[in-house]
Amino acid sequence: MTTKRQQKAFEVVGKPREDRDALVAELAALGFTWADLEGEPYWIDQAVAMRREVYEELEEAAAMLWRVFDRACRFVHGRQDLYAMLGIPELLWPTLDALELQGDGLISRYARFDFAISDEGIIQLLELNADTPTGYAEAAIATPWQCERLSLESPNVQMPALVAAAWAEEQPDTAACAAYGEHLEDSGTIDMLVKHSGQQIDCVDLLELWVDEGVLRKKDGQAIDRIFALYPKEWMAVDEGGEALAYAVESGQLQLFNSVHSIILQSKGMMALIWGLYELHMLFGADERSAIERYMLPTYNKALFDGSYVSKSMFGREGGSVILYDEQGQLEVKDEDGFDTSQLFPRVYQKRAELAKIELEAGPFSLLTGMFVINGVPCGLLGRAGGLITGNTSHFVAIGVKAT
Repeated sequence: MTTKRQQKAFEVVGKPREDRDALVAELAALGFTWADLEGEPYWIDQAVAMRREVYEELEEAAAMLWRVFDRACRFVHGRQDLYAMLGIPELLWPTLDALELQGDGLISRYARFDFAISDEGIIQLLELNADTPTGYAEAAIATPWQCERLSLESPNVQMPALVAAAWAEEQPDTAACAAYGEHLEDSGTIDMLVKHSGQQIDCVDLLELWVDEGVLRKKDGQAIDRIFALYPKEWMAVDEGGEALAYAVESGQLQLFNSVHSIILQSKGMMALIWGLYELHMLFGADERSAIERYMLPTYNKALFDGSYVSKSMFGREGGSVILYDEQGQLEVKDEDGFDTSQLFPRVYQKRAELAKIELEAGPFSLLTGMFVINGVPCGLLGRAGGLITGNTSHFVAIGVKAT
């Protein structure tokens, strides 16, 4: 007899239907318009069923880790020596210090944890995307749709209501991304967030905005007071006009959502800071220490490992800058697709965790499990199938929970 302990955490369900074009059109009608990208399938017409006990533990882990990161962020706030350690551009330090933090658990209202969950159901945190995570339409629209087709339960159905609650508090008047209307994924992401918010919000191209004496303005000159932008805040230190944008926020003439303090949570250096505080028996209570020990990986600002480990930029995205080292400490795999931001920001070094392996009709993949945290609530699964490094060429596969 197979015990629950022996059962695998994931099971692939369903077979791709022959009428993929019809399904892609159905998803597009729902608002997920990039099921195919550049003529290649991005969405995989199968699903992954997660064992219920694994999901329940994952939900608890995400809630506890959210508390851990929130506490650590409040510890960092106002300490410029720690800003430097986290790789946060000096341009943003005055802004971080001048503005008050949001309430408990609400420093970022739109975030996503990325977890490595092993075949046996061991859960380990890889990183927190607390600033500008994408994958919302995949999780909030396509995943429940696919789960219903394949008789899986989806905790993702609560995501729209949580977005509505968050944006009812934030009240942005504008939402923006670069190349709005041209970049399918980013444009579709903010379109869906705006739709689910229930607010009257203007969607615009970031590249057409400009700053006039601390006031952010649209192409036609109309002032923007409150904006949700898929714009990584660290790029203010790099982009032309970034200093003017930072001044607009610091002077209170512009409110950003997520808040500017989400950059503290976003830095992968936070995992090194949290691990260091854990090792020094500082800051965290017993429950938080237990969660750190169980779900976080040893992470440092230097490569202090005897066995395999990972190196990545503190502000790397979509797998960019990730390097995997083997048990002998030799380079095994390096991401060649994403932009290597370690040219701009320091690196962090983390003990390596193995992703679950799944066999899809398209071939064998490693599975990365995302868990959204919206308005402080863990609420939605995002599955990405890729190689050893889950970068921007990975596929989206829906993750649901076994009904029994």
